Amino acid sequence: MQTAVAALLGHPVLALLAEVAVRVLRIGAFISLGVFLANLAVAFGLVDRIAAVSRYLTAPANLPDEVGTAILTTTASPTAGYGMLADFRESGVLSDRATLVAVTINTFFGFAQHIVTFYAPVLIPILGARVGVLYVATRGLVALAITLTGIAAGAVLLDRSDAGTAAEQQEAAPDGGRTDAGRGGADHADASDVLDDGPESRAAAVRDAVGETVEKVGEILPRLAAIYLVVSLLVAYSEELLALFGGGGTAVTAAADGLAGLLGLPGAAVPVVAAFALDTTSGAVVIAPLVENGTFTARTAVATMLVGGIVSFAVSTFKRSIPFQYGIWGREFGSKVIAVNTALKVVWIALALVVLLV
Repeated sequence: MQTAVAALLGHPVLALLAEVAVRVLRIGAFISLGVFLANLAVAFGLVDRIAAVSRYLTAPANLPDEVGTAILTTTASPTAGYGMLADFRESGVLSDRATLVAVTINTFFGFAQHIVTFYAPVLIPILGARVGVLYVATRGLVALAITLTGIAAGAVLLDRSDAGTAAEQQEAAPDGGRTDAGRGGADHADASDVLDDGPESRAAAVRDAVGETVEKVGEILPRLAAIYLVVSLLVAYSEELLALFGGGGTAVTAAADGLAGLLGLPGAAVPVVAAFALDTTSGAVVIAPLVENGTFTARTAVATMLVGGIVSFAVSTFKRSIPFQYGIWGREFGSKVIAVNTALKVVWIALALVVLLV
């Protein structure tokens, strides 16, 4: 009996289901945090205080002040920042076009979070100070260029009527009160009243925020779980599926070979690009000794890793972006977010490659 139970628990599909469950719950927790903080920021008037800092980003892009809260939150947790933006879009604070601009502006702040969690403690020690810092700086400049592109797009594509705070979007009610148009007509206490009143008013605001968070996350989680499950199953059995349809792992190598040859990189770049496309840390481990023995200079090493990043977009989009973005935004708008993110990354990384190799 125990042997049968152990065999059942060790079955690949059950292990995969457990992995998906843990991942979805972790993402759900951060989304819940983001949505909850967004609701609290509006209820307690924190948007006005944060706007003093973030308005330098939101005002030129014609975005509401609320977006600044999400952008700064992204530095601590990209998932929570996305959760805030999803809540603002759902409640009518952001139009679809304004949401795409806000997501684009988010790019550099999401990258900044990865400096602390991955690049500094993991990648730079593997690559060495010179190559590691050059690579991280290049990726940082690419992320900053995308953020500035978002600000410029907002300045051109968005109207001044998109800027302002939720309080400015409130309309007078027939009884002389206020209704929050930016929140879809839902009743929200005036921020100053919430802060000035007693514990009962503040507790009521927190309860409202919790209720809205539960409702929003309840919509997102089932969709997120379903998409992650399908994608995880396809990835887990990808070799079998490729073999069934006559494909194989040579596709990544072929793409790497073509790009490396086009850019005039050393022949050793092909396995590095292939490894980097599948896993960033593995690619760094592969290229590090080749930098030490002189096969790659610092510039060609960084260029090779950037090429690996371009090749990896197909893999990372399928494994991570589609489940995450579709789970948060739905298929239609999630596809737009993925298309904008991918296009901007490819364009700016290509320009970085020109600077490095010319």
